[in-house]
Amino acid sequence: MGRGDVKTKKGKIFKGSFGKVRPAKQVKNTTAAAGKAAAGK
Repeated sequence: MGRGDVKTKKGKIFKGSFGKVRPAKQVKNTTAAAGKAAAGK
């Protein structure tokens, strides 16, 4: 359970991959984009 373990958050940061433990930023962008669209109208 360290940098070499891809199933952990630390391991994914070390490898540079995304998944269930370390989701990509796209998850946050959906709510932010919806908020900006509502604010603009």
